[in-house]
Amino acid sequence: MEIASSLVSLTVTKVLQFSGLFDHRNVLRTKKMEEIALEVYDVIRSIRDPEKPNTLEELDVVTEQCVEVQDLGDEEYLIIIRFSPTVPHCSLATLIGLCLQVKLQRCLPFKHKLEIYISEGTHSTEEDINKQINDKERVAAAMENPNLREIVEQCVTEPDD
Repeated sequence: MEIASSLVSLTVTKVLQFSGLFDHRNVLRTKKMEEIALEVYDVIRSIRDPEKPNTLEELDVVTEQCVEVQDLGDEEYLIIIRFSPTVPHCSLATLIGLCLQVKLQRCLPFKHKLEIYISEGTHSTEEDINKQINDKERVAAAMENPNLREIVEQCVTEPDD
């Protein structure tokens, strides 16, 4: 019985591969990930820099290529953001990461897990900052600080909100 079921499974897989349905499913999945990545980028591109009157997109802190999406199943996705501070000693990199966290948590209409990192080699203390911005307790504590919360709100609020 077990051998027969293995043969049936192998035969079905081969039929799907030859018919193109197997590859078609992968193409659809890849297309869906690309669409979600663009949706995520659309949310973060308008975040304002804490120091300058520019958006993160205008400063090339975030780009379309900095967003990665992985399917976790059951309509849940892992969103990975790798941003690049404008200078290697940027004192506001943690705040930028916090803004990314807050805006994505508020705006994404689907189930997701979020990981935010500084792009490798773009900041002098990237490891420490990566730990801070991915620690839920630290993020929650930071948002309890009224001064910090006000700065984050100014950065994440859309100009026409």
